[in-house]
Amino acid sequence: MLNSGFSVGTLDGWGMMKLGFTAMGGALHKRRMLQSLALASMLFSGMPVQAGGLSAIGVDGDQVTLRFDGRVDGASAFLLDGPRRIALDISGAQAGRGRYAGGHDAIAAIRQGQLSTETARVVLDLTAPATLGQPHIAADGKSLSFSLNSVSESAFRTAVGRGRTRFDAPAGMAPRPARRIHSITVPIPPVARGLSLPPVEGPRDASRPLVVIDAGHGGHDPGAINREKGEREKDVTLAIAQAIRDQLLKSGRVRVALTRNDDRFLVLQERYGIARKLNADLFISIHADSADNDTARGATIYTLSETASDREAARLAARENRADLLNGVNLGGQSTDVSSILIDLTQRESMNISVAFARLLQREAGPYMPFKNTAHRFASLMVLKAPDTPSILFETGYISNAADAAFLASKEGQANIALGVARAVEVHFARKLALRGGGAGG
Repeated sequence: MLNSGFSVGTLDGWGMMKLGFTAMGGALHKRRMLQSLALASMLFSGMPVQAGGLSAIGVDGDQVTLRFDGRVDGASAFLLDGPRRIALDISGAQAGRGRYAGGHDAIAAIRQGQLSTETARVVLDLTAPATLGQPHIAADGKSLSFSLNSVSESAFRTAVGRGRTRFDAPAGMAPRPARRIHSITVPIPPVARGLSLPPVEGPRDASRPLVVIDAGHGGHDPGAINREKGEREKDVTLAIAQAIRDQLLKSGRVRVALTRNDDRFLVLQERYGIARKLNADLFISIHADSADNDTARGATIYTLSETASDREAARLAARENRADLLNGVNLGGQSTDVSSILIDLTQRESMNISVAFARLLQREAGPYMPFKNTAHRFASLMVLKAPDTPSILFETGYISNAADAAFLASKEGQANIALGVARAVEVHFARKLALRGGGAGG
């Protein structure tokens, strides 16, 4: 059993308190996490604030200008899809009385809120795809302006995948006096059930990206079963996960861990909980779909959304989320309300990275395996709800279809899937490395 504790100190990119686990950190109940948020909020509320309040929002043609009562220190921006938005995080700013009165066809609304004690967030809800261009902070630090550039859908999706772009206040501005950050460490009693972490394979270099691969189902839960030949989802997903691991390890560029390497059952929270505890950079949950229509075939990729993209996605979410139910007892112990709050606060950037990877996976794996025409879908899947880990659920094909089932159960099919996933993973992290070197991060 693992002892656990966490330190409270900073807020993450969506206003959620970051919980830094100790080396022996165990799984924390969400209720305790929310209590910690309240405690941290009280700590921060007593700090002096010296930030500029947002006093006006102006739109002149394609030029947007935010004005502040005092100077700001810098800002960053990133794009979000589903729905389309532009988000700006402004350091040294306070949400204020500035309101958007309309004036641009591509802007449905402009909202603002306080992300942390000295960082305001401004969100532009878009009616059409657009990107932010030529951001500029005035010499006195009291206004921020940028152009709104109309782009195509594909150009917008590409921009979403680039992650966060930072722009600083003009050189020569006097730095804001350093503010003292208080922290408090709260011991948490050991949880009733420990979580054994799997080994991490690959380079002995903690700076290398870590991919956690989750073989769906297992143990008493066989998943979907082919009616004719009896292939079980839990068996093919394990074989595919192991093949992906082996292919990734060949490159020597990433580290890999499997949530399960044998026929065992894990509740859904344990699956993404392993990824979180290992500080994974990417979480891939492997599954095989099933349908009443045995002609349905082809792979699909799911990313998280609280609203399913279609009826089939909703059906899948209902089926997979029941995996924690055994004889009517919910083994997951996770309430929908808590899960929704955590997602709303912490997960937006991770969700957008997941979307970018899903599209990349279809492109890179397409030559090696069949995909459905509408391959990327959205669903409220519990296994994807790690708030700070980009995650996808990969339905590698329909086990209810004879051709797909034979492909998934064969060594050749598993090797093809593994090769496609490995290519996507390598391109994904190469992109991140290039963006980081260019000064933009996710």
